[in-house]
Amino acid sequence: MNPLVNQFNNQTYKIEISDIRKFDERVSPIQDILKLTLGEPDFNTPSHIKMAAIEAINNNESHYTGTSGDSQLREAASAFIQKKYNLSYDPQEEVLVTVGATEAISASLVSILNPGDKILVPSPIFPGYEPLITLSQATPIFIDTSINGFVLTPQMIEDAMEEHGASVKAIILNYPNNPTGVTYTRAEIKALAETIKKYPIFAISDEIYSELTYDVEHVSIAEYIRNQTILINGLSKSHAMTGWRIGFIYAPKELTAQIIKVHQYLVTCATSISQKAALAALTVGIDDALPMKKEYHKRRDYLFEELTQLGFEVARPNGAFYLFAKIPQEHIQNSMAFCIDLAEKNKLAVIPGSAFGSAGEGYIRISYAASMEKLVTAVERLTSYIKTNHSVL
Repeated sequence: MNPLVNQFNNQTYKIEISDIRKFDERVSPIQDILKLTLGEPDFNTPSHIKMAAIEAINNNESHYTGTSGDSQLREAASAFIQKKYNLSYDPQEEVLVTVGATEAISASLVSILNPGDKILVPSPIFPGYEPLITLSQATPIFIDTSINGFVLTPQMIEDAMEEHGASVKAIILNYPNNPTGVTYTRAEIKALAETIKKYPIFAISDEIYSELTYDVEHVSIAEYIRNQTILINGLSKSHAMTGWRIGFIYAPKELTAQIIKVHQYLVTCATSISQKAALAALTVGIDDALPMKKEYHKRRDYLFEELTQLGFEVARPNGAFYLFAKIPQEHIQNSMAFCIDLAEKNKLAVIPGSAFGSAGEGYIRISYAASMEKLVTAVERLTSYIKTNHSVL
């Protein structure tokens, strides 16, 4: 054994490869497995975006941009969020172009957290936040939202603040939520904002799925508590650009001036070619999400109806492209065991709810970023499994 393996940053030993990856590796070798696991659009990047990238390559626009990002892109990003969500950010001092929303989250957390700080994390939630908090030697304080249909309430925040007090540095918000698909009405966001502004804490609001809401409009919490909010967004979901790795941080200039330091030393700048493609996405393709959203809406309605008939209780699925469904009581309640059994017996892969925190145990996440044909086949396999595999309680 290499003796250097014990010489890493101590925090490294406290984090693990995500259960999503572990599960995927376990079921991938199964022949003819149908996966409803991916958190990325099944659509291709629109042609006009790809053509903008090709043009940038042909024009040799392959050099570093400024650390904040291409100035035209920042202007477009500012205009986009103004038009879509009624938010005003100075493109020169309050917008950063990042390497996807993931790097935006990393730069934000590293910028604000000190060892010993605590950060409120409504759960279940995408598992990418907790390891970054741990690496910063801070402590995540999980707020179990399962008792309220996975909807965070002002009282939940009040209770957490009363218990943990001055050591709380921030709260993470992720909506529309991964894994639940839950998002918030304007009244709900306003109520959360009224509570958060009572305290001197940051609101890190990951709104990467903002263009994919159904039945409700997306309302950013930055509309109500701009001075406290570090708003994160990007093009991966709205424009089917996961591999292009373009995200954005929007924040008051005093906050941006600090975050950019960390951003610079993490990545220097986002890829220049991707930034040119992103410019086309935010201008010519400002409404590229609409046809995808229409198709996702149909898929959501289909899966919601089918799963409900099978006995699953499904969280309020009004955003993103996931359903978070409670495993019927007469079946295996350990979500990892359930998902492995389903994959091995009926060749259908969905993600165990436990991958998103303890509040997700007993649930499964189903991604409907897949064709309707695949979803119909998935329902057939799930139906067969549910009808023939009752656990011994």
